[in-house]
Amino acid sequence: MELEKMYETLGVSEAVYAYGEKVLTNLEARFKSIDQTAEYNQAKVLSAMQQNRVNATHFAATTGYGYNDEGRDTLERVYAAVFHTEAALVRPQITCGTHALTVALSANLLPGDELLSPVGAPYDTLEEVIGIRESKCSLREYGVTYAQADLLSDGGFDYPAIRASINERTKLITIQRSKGYATRPSFSVAQIGELIAFCKSVKPDVKVMVDNCYGEFVEPLEPSDLGADMVVGSLIKNPGGGLAPIGGYICGTQECVERCAYRLSAPGLGQEVGANLGLMPAFYQGLFLAPTVTAGALKGSVFAANIYEGLGFPCVPNASEDRHDIIQAVTLGSREAMVAFCKGIQAAAPVDSYVTPEPWAMPGYDSDVIMAAGAFVQGSSIELSADGPIRPPYAVYFQGGLTWYHAKLGILMSLQKLVEAGIVKPP
Repeated sequence: MELEKMYETLGVSEAVYAYGEKVLTNLEARFKSIDQTAEYNQAKVLSAMQQNRVNATHFAATTGYGYNDEGRDTLERVYAAVFHTEAALVRPQITCGTHALTVALSANLLPGDELLSPVGAPYDTLEEVIGIRESKCSLREYGVTYAQADLLSDGGFDYPAIRASINERTKLITIQRSKGYATRPSFSVAQIGELIAFCKSVKPDVKVMVDNCYGEFVEPLEPSDLGADMVVGSLIKNPGGGLAPIGGYICGTQECVERCAYRLSAPGLGQEVGANLGLMPAFYQGLFLAPTVTAGALKGSVFAANIYEGLGFPCVPNASEDRHDIIQAVTLGSREAMVAFCKGIQAAAPVDSYVTPEPWAMPGYDSDVIMAAGAFVQGSSIELSADGPIRPPYAVYFQGGLTWYHAKLGILMSLQKLVEAGIVKPP
């Protein structure tokens, strides 16, 4: 069989390939459901572009101050239409997801205010932003306090603890949709909507921000459809479609977004400045492709769970659970297994496939982190990638794949390297 020979040429053994094909025979219905969601979201994005009369002049580059940048301004109206919000801030000047979250938090919290996380500890890189770990220019340094309500043992929300944590100084509530470097479930949009409604029933004027990273276009609805005042994310994840080389977005109420724009640029300038630097074609086309690209990544995560759960490795989500983001956590149990897994992902890459990933002290993390990603855009986690902190329970986090077929190859190669390392017996 020619296809099997091609996989063998790429380094996948006959036994690993056959195991993968066996797993795939049971995934047809799951993949069809993913495709239906992608079709809906594709129509949603297309409708937003048509409503805002996107045309070729919107792809023109601007420099300097970026005054009267119609392409940039129209793109922000498109994002607002897609996420059903009053306004949006979509800029290449937002360097990453953590930067987008920092802008949103620092713009909407003042000295004396309190930030509350009702979903347990935040993602590692936000610890220094908040001041949980000491850092210059943290929210804590500027007089913003932080409170946290931990999740229940089953991963659910502890509503009594959340109610007790909300007080007169609680100004903003942050909800992390994806699991981050944890093995808890990611939250569905419906769950987030219920949590938002509860928090606002306790304190109607509280603002709610959702860290939407890795979750865009996974479901037909977004948290902004169910009451979030801001949804925040990175363009080198789902919404950039693999084409955006940098950038982030903040979609939300006019008041929240306006404050974010003032924080990103300067008071009095806001959204009026910020040249697009020739990135508009990538931003528009990336958003257009995002639902399909996200669907491919989702298929990869479902395939990964079914591959590894069948071999006895705990997976979150498990092989049969619904998906609320593109991340698949696989608990491998050892440093050696994490390294082998990541070697397989790297070996499947179109870029730097010959590189051997090694754990290193990555800025913003309190443990060594191993990352595998041979990406066209550095650090793009909508592209095939895997990473994780080298600490118990030694879980690796797999995500991305600009196409389903590349995600499939990556998973098979990860298993191949575990087999070659003697960690897994040939299936």
